[in-house]
Amino acid sequence: MPKPLRKAVLPVAGLGTRFLPATKQMPKEMLPVVDKPLIQYAVEEARAAGIEQFCFVTGRGKTMLVDQFDVAYELERTLAERNKAKELEMLRDQALAPGAIVSTRQQVPLGLGHAIWCARSFVGEEPFAIMLPDDLMLCDTSCMKQLADAYAETGGNVVAIEEVPKEHVSRYGVIAPGTTRGNLVEVTGLVEKPPIEKAPSNLTVIGRYVLMPEVMAHLSKMEKGAGGEIQLTDSMAKLIGSQPFHGLRYEGRRFDCGSKEGYLEAQVAFALSRDDMAPAMQSILKKYSS
Repeated sequence: MPKPLRKAVLPVAGLGTRFLPATKQMPKEMLPVVDKPLIQYAVEEARAAGIEQFCFVTGRGKTMLVDQFDVAYELERTLAERNKAKELEMLRDQALAPGAIVSTRQQVPLGLGHAIWCARSFVGEEPFAIMLPDDLMLCDTSCMKQLADAYAETGGNVVAIEEVPKEHVSRYGVIAPGTTRGNLVEVTGLVEKPPIEKAPSNLTVIGRYVLMPEVMAHLSKMEKGAGGEIQLTDSMAKLIGSQPFHGLRYEGRRFDCGSKEGYLEAQVAFALSRDDMAPAMQSILKKYSS
């Protein structure tokens, strides 16, 4: 039986320069979609997969991310005094157990692989999830729950994958596909941001992973890849052949909230998915469609 998946690493040290001036003081992961920040969507997605422990790999000035999951005594007292029972219950339902969140610093921006390596003590010898909050998922079944189920079935590394137009492959990590079984695709190779003519497929890795702890040994070598950065993809590729490795064609939709266009589309999609917000959003869209 594979070890239980209990831990998730969230690399959140980026500066969010594409969203300046909004992100001058506020971390980009605190940008709200409707009424909830991106970081909270990611944590709730992970909790739906049974994940209990979280490591935020942060940078200077990003303590707000941890504060989001702390107890807000003054706020809760005020809500109680004003008989705001619904709001108080919501806050308490979202609370995490003491010690469920830790944070570590990525002092220098050396790439995603380096950020994940910074969480090596947290990971230890256990399998772990990686979640990039910029990728906001709208799924009937939590995207991470889908990956966790695939991990339980295969006992190895699993990454969420999706097809993109061939001309966009140079923006992503791309898999070389092997045998396909249902939504699971065997990964026989991985390459980060390949030129279009050298891409092994148009199946790309998005910001959801379940990896075995052995990836840390490869990351520790600090080998630079595409863009002169330490690429997670390069170290994942070194696990192929020694451990099971699959891509999962997840069921749902991804919104790239690292771009303004994706962030705006997410606002519309998530509002339309909610019974309390859909009528208002439909009215707004109708107003601006003429």
